[in-house]
Amino acid sequence: MKVCFIGAGSLGFTRQLLTDIMSVPELRRAQISFTDINQQNLEMVTQLCQRDLEANGIKTKIQSTTNRREAFKDANYVINAVRVGGLEAFVGDIEIPLKYGVDQCVGDTLCIGGIMYGQRTVAAMLDFCKDMKEVCALDVLHLNYSNPNAMVTWACNHYGGVRTLGLCHGEMHGEEQIAEVLDYDHNELDFICAGLNHQTWYISIKKDGIDLCDKLLSAFEEDDYYSETEKVRIDMLRRFGYYSTESNGHLSEYLAWYRKRGDEILKWIDLSDWINGETGGYLRECREERNWFETDFPRLLSEPPHKYDGSNREGEHASYIIEALETRRQYRGHFNIVNNGCITNLPDDCIVEVPCYVDGNGISIPKVGDLPLGCAAICNQSVSVQRMAVKAAVTGDVMLLKQAALLDPLTGAVCNPPEVWQMVDEMLIAQVQWLPQYKKQIEAIKKDWDKAASQNKLIPPKDYKGAARLQERTVAERRAFRQNMEEE
Repeated sequence: MKVCFIGAGSLGFTRQLLTDIMSVPELRRAQISFTDINQQNLEMVTQLCQRDLEANGIKTKIQSTTNRREAFKDANYVINAVRVGGLEAFVGDIEIPLKYGVDQCVGDTLCIGGIMYGQRTVAAMLDFCKDMKEVCALDVLHLNYSNPNAMVTWACNHYGGVRTLGLCHGEMHGEEQIAEVLDYDHNELDFICAGLNHQTWYISIKKDGIDLCDKLLSAFEEDDYYSETEKVRIDMLRRFGYYSTESNGHLSEYLAWYRKRGDEILKWIDLSDWINGETGGYLRECREERNWFETDFPRLLSEPPHKYDGSNREGEHASYIIEALETRRQYRGHFNIVNNGCITNLPDDCIVEVPCYVDGNGISIPKVGDLPLGCAAICNQSVSVQRMAVKAAVTGDVMLLKQAALLDPLTGAVCNPPEVWQMVDEMLIAQVQWLPQYKKQIEAIKKDWDKAASQNKLIPPKDYKGAARLQERTVAERRAFRQNMEEE
């Protein structure tokens, strides 16, 4: 059995997932391959992970290569965590929309940042899928962690022809919050969560067969911490009746109501943690982490290796799915799959996040039925944007891309049609190197842009830097922050 990690230059993610897999004794003979386009990061992560393997007495030698097809060869599982365009492209996803008043916290799933991220990622994924079909094992399973998760999973299944599961940990974090405010042990509760990735709803929360959903609103409102850090999620719970999986910052940028006026954003967010709604919060977090990793790598080598005795295993789905398929142990989790009637009031072709069971017979998907109407309405709006954005990314259709952006809830709430058209043009021009499907169209767009600029016909940018921007930490400050987190 062979497991390939693509985008393996991501230290925390790759190292932890390998630790999770190697914590299962039956999986320790697996072949492991790492691939990334960043040679330096790949070498550093490989060095740390190889040291972990050797410290645990495992003889596996990691195959580490920038040649994707070599890494894919004969792989049974491909775990994908790429960020196409890296931080350079990510800057454009956040900073260009700010010039038009669109204030995002993360910008990796919906809103204009998520739509453009999808254009880059889908183009790359179709190349990945082509290689997987040609050199991986015939039954290869693609476990996708890359965002925008629903769009990527949609493209790989419908256009790439590779069986793909989208995986995300947001649903698990929400379960932990709910157990905490209801004052139960997490294992005492049974959850059914269904919807779209990052727009999933806890439609059933039971203890001993008794549903507790009607107790959630008062529990969250009365909690000293969450009443301050999850204002958007609590307001959505108040108005739609169900708690949503995703963090306050994420959720706020997927909807039309909470970030459309810069002078009101601070009423809905909290700045104690980027994930609660900070403008460009995830971009800042990623920059800090990159700078820290590059500086502190020698110190990491001096720290104790990860243990493979199970004590360092975390809750990410990938290792449990592989374990269930290979050992026949049953695992239940919420995954992103092609709907095909699972949620009956969402389209069959869309990607939904729903409860699934895995064992030696494969992946089983129970039928959820209808979502509550309000929740379904929100999801259906997002499905339309996703479908258009995916089709645009596959075909290189600029008009369809602009229509998807115009129909996006927050983008449309902030911008008028001419602003959306110009903003998309500006983002296409800035990201041309990662958008091969639009190359010819961007050449024409650039000519028109330069002509309009020379005639002073472009819409002037807004003097807006974001409602809640925090200063990037230095490497020393990031190191101290990480140490404090570890101690807590």
